[in-house]
Parts: sequence; C-alpha cells; structure tokens
Amino acid sequence: MKRIFSLLFCLGTTYFLFAQTNEFELKVTFKPFKYQFIYLGYHYGKQKPIIDSVMLDANSTGTFKRAKKLEKGIYLIGFPNKSAYFEVLLDKEQKFTVIADSATLLPSMKFVGSPDNTLFLQYQNYASIKGHEIENAKKQLAASKTKVDSTKWTDLIIKSDKDIQQYRQDLITKNPDATITALLKAMKNPEVPAAAQHPGGKYDSTFAYRYFKDHYWDDTWFFDERLARTPFFEEKLDEYFANMIYPHPDSVIKEIDWMLAYATANDEMQRFLLVKFINRFMNPQYMWEDKVYVHLFEKYFSQKEYPWLDEKGKKIIFDRYYSMAANIFGSTAADIQLPDSTGKTKTLFSITNPYTIVIFWDPTCGHCKETLPRIDSIYRAKWSSLNVKIYAVAKETDGTKKDWLSFVGQHQLNGWDHVYNSKDANETRVKNNIPSYYQLYDVQVVPTLYLLDKDKSIIAKKIPFDQIDKVLDYKLKGQ
Repeated sequence: MKRIFSLLFCLGTTYFLFAQTNEFELKVTFKPFKYQFIYLGYHYGKQKPIIDSVMLDANSTGTFKRAKKLEKGIYLIGFPNKSAYFEVLLDKEQKFTVIADSATLLPSMKFVGSPDNTLFLQYQNYASIKGHEIENAKKQLAASKTKVDSTKWTDLIIKSDKDIQQYRQDLITKNPDATITALLKAMKNPEVPAAAQHPGGKYDSTFAYRYFKDHYWDDTWFFDERLARTPFFEEKLDEYFANMIYPHPDSVIKEIDWMLAYATANDEMQRFLLVKFINRFMNPQYMWEDKVYVHLFEKYFSQKEYPWLDEKGKKIIFDRYYSMAANIFGSTAADIQLPDSTGKTKTLFSITNPYTIVIFWDPTCGHCKETLPRIDSIYRAKWSSLNVKIYAVAKETDGTKKDWLSFVGQHQLNGWDHVYNSKDANETRVKNNIPSYYQLYDVQVVPTLYLLDKDKSIIAKKIPFDQIDKVLDYKLKGQ
C-alpha cells in the first residue's frame, strides 16, 4: 500500500470524452465503496498526476472512459479519500475490468480481459509475500541474541531475496512479450561477474565499476514511453548520474545527448527527459553544471518548438539561460564599471591582483550585515597577505547611498574596492538594452560571491566565503 502525496496537473495533456467511440474503457468494482469518487492517475517519475475521476454506483462499480487510448505505463486507481492507491498496467490492452476489495486488496484482486495485468498481479502478490518475510526476518535479526539465531534470520533474508530474483527471471523467460517483462528488465541492475572472472582472476574494483556502468542500461530503451510512467525510471536516472558519471560537464553532456538521441523517436520520452534535465540543471548544485544547462538550451530549446512547452515555461527557460550564459564557470567574467565613494569610476578589470573576490551585497540586507564583517576578518587575517583583492558591489534597494557609506565606515571594511550600483544607474542600463550587472552575474540572492583569477576567469561562483577560502588554498597549493 502506498500514499498519494499530492495532486499534480496533467502536464499539458488534454483528453476529450466521446462515449460512442471509447478506445480506453476501464471498469472498476471497488468494494466496499459506494456513491464515492475514485481517481485515475499515473506515475510520472516522482510525480503522480491525477487525470480523471468517476463515481462508484450502488454496486461499487464505475467506468473510466476515453475516446483515445491513454499513453502506456503504470496507472493508479486512487481510493476515495486519496490516501492510497493500487496499480494497473496500460499498454495495448485498454479495455478491461478490475475487481478489488480495500479490505484485502492484492490477494482478492482480479482482472478480466487483461492477461498483462493478471501477470502483473501475480508478481505483486508474490513480491508482497516475500517482502513481508524479509521485513519480519529483519526485525527478528535485530532482536537476535545468539549467533545461531542471527545466522538463521540472515540466511532467510538472503533466500527470500534470491527467491524474488528467481521469480522475476522465470517470469521474464516464460513471458518475453509481456509488459511486466519489459518493465522488470528495465528495473534490473547488472550483476557484476564473480571475482574469478575479473582480470587476473581477482576482484578488480575498476573492472567492477566499468562493467556495472557499461551494462547499466541493458534492456532499457529510451524511446519506450512506458518508462516515463513508472516509479523507478527517474530514480534509476538519478542513481546513474550521481554514481556512474564523472562529475564534469563534458561527461554529463555526452550522456544526456546519448539518451536524447534515442528518445527523439518518441515524443513522450523526449518530453520526459528534456523536462527532467532542464529542471535538474536550471539551478546548478555544482559550479560546473551551468555548462550543462547552457548546452541543453542551445541544442534543444533555442531553435526548437515543442507543443507541450507553453509561453510561460519557455520564458523561464530562456530567461534562465540569459542569466547563466554570461557567467559560465571557467569563462571570463564581465567587466564592472561603477563609482566608488568619491564618485570616481572603479572598474573590475583595472585590478591586477592574482585573485579577486567579487561580492554583490545590499546594505539593508540582514544576512549581508552579518556576513561581510566575517569576510573582512578572514581578509585581514589571511587574504590580504596573499594579495587577494575584494571588489564589493553594493546594490541599492530600500536603502540609500548613506546606508552604504555608513556600514562600510562603521565596520572599517578597509582595503576593499567599494562601488555602488544605484537604482537609477541600473535602470538606465536596462532601458538601453544593456544587461544589468545582476543579470551578468546571475545575482538572485545577496550576498553573492565570485572568485576570479588574474585574467578575470571565473574559478568559483555563488558559494559561501569559507568555500572560497578552500578554493584559494587549493589554487595556491597548486601553484
């Protein structure tokens, strides 16, 4: 039994009802519920969109109908209170009946007119029984007080797990064309050969890694739309990128392009992967991930139109690109030309120090007021002697120039290059179609910090000052 955590929109899909020519017709008898709505949804990665509802009659029966067949995958029949659901497969068979009772659910469930779902149900029942065996054995193992008992329950856990694996393999062998077979094969992780089969007949961790990675997607087809509507495919993607791929933009981009090359054969899978990747890299978790987003935009969005992408979504993707493209990790930062406290223009590129820390901050920002004195402490204690320069850009928001000068003087932030970006100056740039400095540096929150080398290349961006210090240490040791 599983929980439904939220109701989500239907991702732009529109369905029309024509009772006279139903291509999809799912009749549900769900006891003991009467005169209550049940719901039809599906897995979509980590989401569970609900797309329809029907009221059960006096016989606990209701029928979901559509004029067109639904997209293939694992669908959900939600309880009247939306607290739980059970699953059904939709593939070629889209006219069938399911009979269920919430009191016993899986053991009492029955499908009529759908061999695919009958097979799926048999697998679910077996996996449930074995799953309960494993959970009970784990509890007994945790409470074991003797080595004999521990061995007994450990052996039972291992045996039950092997039983499930064998059941899956037997099901796949006997039913090669079944929908559940395709899904089980896609779910399966590769089994690394025994150590005796590794180079030299000994366990080799590099061989094990390469073998696992090379066979990770065996029997998984990126043009198979059923994968998008499963609870496991997105998790498998996340695991692959987190554990199998070297954390570098070139490596990630290569994998993404490989997957999308196959997915273009199916609109639904292309959509699923593009939405997955563009959302994942829109707000980078690591500095280098900005290159991945820029690549995604330039190759898949800048010159292409998709029926599922509305103007609002398109604007978000384009705006994010324009904010990110000007400050890609490793590229040359944009020059900044702003007045200092005397009104004289101080440019960022006039600084010749080996390293420059650029700070965007707001004199009225509470977090800035707390952070800047701490940055000054490490600057005085360490960075100044390393010939590191700080170029601090004060952003005018609710405060005034007086607030800026007062804070700088009060906290004696000496040795820094202080400049001020007034509202008027910023608006003038924007009106003249010149990107603001906040756009050029993708400043979404303050304070925002960048670390530049002597050539003004970005070597760290949008990370806390203590991490800037670690990057500096790494760079200086490298020298």
